[in-house]
Amino acid sequence: MIRWMGAEDDESLEAKLRAIAEEIGGSIERAVESLDLNEMAERLGMTGERAKELADLAGRWLSNQIQTPGASPRDLSEAREGSSRRDGPHPLDMPSEDQGLALSALDSGRWKVDPGTEELVPIDSGPGPSQPIGLVGELRARDWIASHGELTLVGRDALKRWLARGNPS
Repeated sequence: MIRWMGAEDDESLEAKLRAIAEEIGGSIERAVESLDLNEMAERLGMTGERAKELADLAGRWLSNQIQTPGASPRDLSEAREGSSRRDGPHPLDMPSEDQGLALSALDSGRWKVDPGTEELVPIDSGPGPSQPIGLVGELRARDWIASHGELTLVGRDALKRWLARGNPS
């Protein structure tokens, strides 16, 4: 026999579901707090601050999914109250010619970031970058290279985009 729920039952069910969602959200928050974000950032080749920002965004998105199913992480990021949008270049930008060449040379080991500087230098006697200073900052600002000059996952994707643009198939 099917029993139709009345308004009182609807409110009770809603209250129970909200309590469950809050408990799940709290569990997720506690789990995120116990993560070593610096270690995770190092493994992913990004700054600790960027890892914290991504973890916070993921946590907010998950929490928002419980409250508003169907919202995308980008929607949440753009709608955050009390926090500014990320200023500066975006990790998914298309690399310029100089940036693409630098990513390629870093990936192949022809260039490196000179330790203690923000300068790209050739490994051997080969040609160096046309603008060795400033380019490292541009690559780091987009999270394309890690602190020692290794390409990050995002940097490898940027290199792939740059190569695909230059070599249409």
